[in-house]
Amino acid sequence: MHSTRILPAETRRRLTGIVFVAPAMIFVAIFFTIPLVMMVWMSLHKWSLFGEHRWTGFANFATLFSDAAFGRSVLFTLKYTLLVTPAIFIVALVLTLLVEKRRSAVGIFRTAYFLPVVIGFGVSSLLWSWMYNSQLGVFDWLLVSLHIAKTPVQFFSSGKSALASVIFMVVWKTAGLNMILLLVGIQAIPGELHEAATVDGAGWWRRLRSITLPLMRRTFALALVLSVAGSMLAFDQFYIMTNGGPENTTITVVYEIYNSAFVHFRLGYASTLSIALLVILLVISVVQMYLLREHD
Repeated sequence: MHSTRILPAETRRRLTGIVFVAPAMIFVAIFFTIPLVMMVWMSLHKWSLFGEHRWTGFANFATLFSDAAFGRSVLFTLKYTLLVTPAIFIVALVLTLLVEKRRSAVGIFRTAYFLPVVIGFGVSSLLWSWMYNSQLGVFDWLLVSLHIAKTPVQFFSSGKSALASVIFMVVWKTAGLNMILLLVGIQAIPGELHEAATVDGAGWWRRLRSITLPLMRRTFALALVLSVAGSMLAFDQFYIMTNGGPENTTITVVYEIYNSAFVHFRLGYASTLSIALLVILLVISVVQMYLLREHD
């Protein structure tokens, strides 16, 4: 008769942990690790969309540093990120302060403010493109009806107005998500701190500045990293609303990667641009986490 060998408790716990983690590891390997390795391999080749590919070593990386179009796309993307991120946070913080208290119908307002988040960027971009339309759009109709503008406004006629128009849409689309994150952070603050501060005579502004905002440091860090990463990866809104115009002034990094891969059919060089974007995102994220770290 064979005796059944019982594994030690520590080994069983480790095996159980591996079983639970395995699906996530497989998912990451299939959808991140393998594509990342493939992207690095392609970046070392002259890899056209059609036809054979040829080994070029680091020639694509050498071309990258002299590519004026890529440089302009990086600068524009950074400019867009620096403008849209504070706008999102200001609107999200205002919305959070409006709905943080439990009062009548507050749930309806929370839902209404969050609803744009569930709409895809493509649908949102199409919707706002229609509203910005100079002939059929509701914005021009309101401006003319209220006598704010005498003639229809061409919202995408210049780079500045096109960028501002896209930023308004993005703030409307994403502020609700940041509102939820900030709302969770505010509700995690013990109420006794605010009560004690109120007893000591601290007003609303003093409590916000001395208690609420400092204790939400981790929440701000998480929301900021997500917002900046999302802004650096912007593509849909510019592709649909501005089509990179006017005069290629609204080309983001991802848009430039798209052009290299599917307009000029240079998949190898597009992979090189993707690696450069990945490095930029890593650097920005590390800098953010360092600046927002908690000090003892």
